[in-house]
Amino acid sequence: MSENTKIAQDIEGYLKEHENKDMLRFLTCGSVDDGKSTLIGRMLYDSKMIFDDQLSAAESESKKYGTTGEKIDMALLVDGLQSEREQGITIDVAYRFFATENRKFIIADTPGHEQYTRNMVTGASTADVAIILIDARKGILTQTRRHSFIVNLLGIEHVIVAINKMDLVDFSEEVFNEISTAYGELALELGIKNTYYIPVSALDGDNVVDKSDHTPWFKDLPLLSLLDSMDITKQTKTEDFRFPVQYVNRPNLDFRGFCGTIAAGLVSVGDEITVLPSGKTTTVKSIINAGDITEDNRTATTNEAYAPMSITITTEDEVDISRGDMIVHTKTLPRVSNSLKVMLVWMDEKPMDLEKSYDIKRATSVVSGSFEHINYKIDVNTYERATVHKLELNDIASCKMLLTQPIAADSYKDNRLTGSFIVVDRITNNTVGAGMIVGVSRREEDIVKIVNKEYTDAEKALNAYIRANFPEWECKTV
Repeated sequence: MSENTKIAQDIEGYLKEHENKDMLRFLTCGSVDDGKSTLIGRMLYDSKMIFDDQLSAAESESKKYGTTGEKIDMALLVDGLQSEREQGITIDVAYRFFATENRKFIIADTPGHEQYTRNMVTGASTADVAIILIDARKGILTQTRRHSFIVNLLGIEHVIVAINKMDLVDFSEEVFNEISTAYGELALELGIKNTYYIPVSALDGDNVVDKSDHTPWFKDLPLLSLLDSMDITKQTKTEDFRFPVQYVNRPNLDFRGFCGTIAAGLVSVGDEITVLPSGKTTTVKSIINAGDITEDNRTATTNEAYAPMSITITTEDEVDISRGDMIVHTKTLPRVSNSLKVMLVWMDEKPMDLEKSYDIKRATSVVSGSFEHINYKIDVNTYERATVHKLELNDIASCKMLLTQPIAADSYKDNRLTGSFIVVDRITNNTVGAGMIVGVSRREEDIVKIVNKEYTDAEKALNAYIRANFPEWECKTV
């Protein structure tokens, strides 16, 4: 029975069946006209996840905008903007959902044009897997290198290299091996952990959902089967508990709870916790999980909770906690600072101003900040570093960011949620940049005293106390 038939006959049963399935997010990227939208359209079509009205619309639009003759132009199932259909390119990120017997999927179809690199970054920011398409006739292009760099920068550990349009090179095993070898060298240069190679024809469906008879030399799984069986679990430390406080719930005089979504780790009743950046400590009194509430129990509690559960925590002591604070285990404190080394993607037409203050939104906190210095800009085509004094649209650079208040910060490679941020223009309220925390420096106010080198006895004692009791303030990267 197809997925659409199940939905039509028993929608409640279908939803129940899919409630506890694994979710995998993946994106497609690559150069212009490599067939990204066509691949997704073919995958949806062959897996029977296209509704009749969508199919009828695609058939009609194919006669007007299509580039595949009498066949349905599969790209039109994904490219929804009028300008996308007229030009035959992807401009904005298009998200699609489908499911198999084993897994649920969210697909992000990202644009290939260089001027829409910021849109590609947006699609990649939440993905677990990246599918990089390469035209079998052209091999690795500049945009292939650019997207591979961004995929690696955003911490995507699994990259599927779909060598497309194999039908135009007579399904040549030699061409496939040449491109696979060339990309393997690129992946080694970038440090991409896991790569997979598949010869496909998105237009005709070869090795997309089913194995193709045209590639008897290819012994591995077709694309959808690989996605369906891929292990994307990451090793996480349960003791590295991170809980950004989103809301303080105070319905009456007898209750005060702190609501939010666990970003990492596990917490149990009785755990000793610390509130950052204040450093106040207390103990978890109770954990309320809304998902456990029943008709008989309107305030269901649980003994432990883990990421990514949304919970409410109450504490044994009356500690000042507000939105934007981070609750962590006392034994595994993150570094706290207002001076951060970051990788920044500039996403605004107006260049970055080093003299200007911006709003920095990280998890649930919003802090004013500025960029004191651009360490270097990366040429994403050659991976070379250049010295610049401003960032233009789509530029990627290493910067030193100063905040008006310290925050508890993790590096992006350790935690995507607490290690990433967006930059907002305080006047227009536009999102002008997105960044990843690379390292945490000593608090800026302490650096001033170190540079001064003229200490009183009291200051010497204070500095010695800080070094002994707050090692997380020590500078690791500048």
